[in-house]
Amino acid sequence: MTLKNLAAACLLAAATAAVTGCGDKKPDAPAAVAQKKPASKGGGHAPHGKGPNGGTVFDLGEGHAEFVVDHASRDCAVYFLDGGDQDARPRPVAATELTLTTKATEARGGKPVPPLTVKLYPKDAKGGKATKFAGTDPRLGAATEFAGTVSGVIGGKPSSGEVEE
Repeated sequence: MTLKNLAAACLLAAATAAVTGCGDKKPDAPAAVAQKKPASKGGGHAPHGKGPNGGTVFDLGEGHAEFVVDHASRDCAVYFLDGGDQDARPRPVAATELTLTTKATEARGGKPVPPLTVKLYPKDAKGGKATKFAGTDPRLGAATEFAGTVSGVIGGKPSSGEVEE
């Protein structure tokens, strides 16, 4: 091998090591691979699913909450949860009211539904904390799926979360 070929071979080996790393690295263990979940839009972890009350779980403040709309009774509720799955238990939070602000949407059949602002008040307050906040608006009876923001001061901190029904 000529000196020129030897230099080229060394350069190629160095470049390959820089790109692929050393041969001593072990592949990710199955547990590490399982922990790598796709990030949701704003939460940094996997998207949530259905909550214990049949609604949608979302991030609100420093924890999880569930958004439920009852179109027939024209009301909605936010439940605070100690986890995000269907088996999660209620989590009391210190708040006096929340505000749901929805985006404009269309009801089935194409009828426009303007943005809504609905105040949600504690329904099971005990010792200055509650797990359920609810509110009513006639327009919640529209046959549509609402999306928007829930906001309020929770535990003394301004908090908000994006929600979709």
